[in-house]
Amino acid sequence: MLPAILSSPSSSSTSTFPLRYSSLSSLTNLSSLPLTIGCRRTSKKSTHNNCSIRVQVSSRMIEKETPETERPHTFLRESDEGSLGDDSSKPNSVRARFEKMIREVQDSVCAALEDVDGGGKFKEDVWSRPGGGGGISRVLQDGDVFEKAGVNVSVVYGVMPPEAYRAARPVDNGDTKPGPIPFFAAGVSSVIHPKNPFAPTVHFNYRYFETDAPKDTPGAPRQWWFGGGTDLTPAYIFEEDVKHFHSVQKGACDKFDASFYPRFKKWCDDYFYIKHRDERRGLGGIFFDDLNDYDQEMLLSFSTECANSVIPAYIPIIEKRKDTPFTDEHKAWQQLRRGRYVEFNLVYDRGTTFGLKTGGRIESILVSLPLSARWEYDHKPVEGSEEWKLLDACINPKEWIC
Repeated sequence: MLPAILSSPSSSSTSTFPLRYSSLSSLTNLSSLPLTIGCRRTSKKSTHNNCSIRVQVSSRMIEKETPETERPHTFLRESDEGSLGDDSSKPNSVRARFEKMIREVQDSVCAALEDVDGGGKFKEDVWSRPGGGGGISRVLQDGDVFEKAGVNVSVVYGVMPPEAYRAARPVDNGDTKPGPIPFFAAGVSSVIHPKNPFAPTVHFNYRYFETDAPKDTPGAPRQWWFGGGTDLTPAYIFEEDVKHFHSVQKGACDKFDASFYPRFKKWCDDYFYIKHRDERRGLGGIFFDDLNDYDQEMLLSFSTECANSVIPAYIPIIEKRKDTPFTDEHKAWQQLRRGRYVEFNLVYDRGTTFGLKTGGRIESILVSLPLSARWEYDHKPVEGSEEWKLLDACINPKEWIC
């Protein structure tokens, strides 16, 4: 969520994307995890070594965020010595328009979710960074419909070490130079976990990134790129729901390029792949990253269209499934699938890795995790069952739109 873009989402500066999730380089042996792990409370007495997960982040790279009492009009700086450009605060700049877009998306998605939930309200935290920028984190927890929903935005400036740059952009065409790399990042990220096991989890994340050469390292060109996506993670398959979701994503893509949907749908299937399980996290959607080989204005418009497609793609499904009767067995299967969600986010997600390596705001990074998840030793659904059908679709991705 997670990474929030980076906060998550995601230096001597803290990077923070409203990335969707949190990431750790490795998990301990999964059989050592308890059957149920909840994020509601932490036991101070637990010292089981096998459940220990450590992440080392250099204290020199961490800059504590500062809580704010009010939302600023903008997180962009009017003047930024050593920044990546002189027009970052101009209202017509890509940075300014992208920030405006992600903040409007945060508002509209939160309003739509509160309307569906009926009783739940988002808690909001506003924060800033001494090194530049800040973010708005919103979380709805223990609502009538949603167990946990996080919708974060961040707009941050900073300096990241080369290893964080590689985490953010593994393919850099040889442009990575030694030494800290100045960057600008902005994004919106959300993960929404409903209570009802027949209502699917959804994630979306859209981000804009810029880097520049270090002052003392001439030759590395300024880089910019867009990334993001929206994907569906149900515990049970309702084909009409999945087809609706993919149709909305295809419609957003087709407005710009007919090749986008098939290309980004496959990218999504490939990206949300849990290698150690040989299965996907869910039933896909679209995903893209490192996009800078199209006109910048077109990609800004495309990202905006995709972000605005979340509500029409997801809310009708939630309205249809939120009150479906379910059993304890249905709930247990949902918890097992959420365990897969946690595994992917903590082990493989690029945004989470970037957020942790650059000292991202931990609460924003971890907001993507569900309140509860479950692991059972050697669990296998009965072949032909509804649970088996979901697992089969995660192992063998399908084309949902003919």
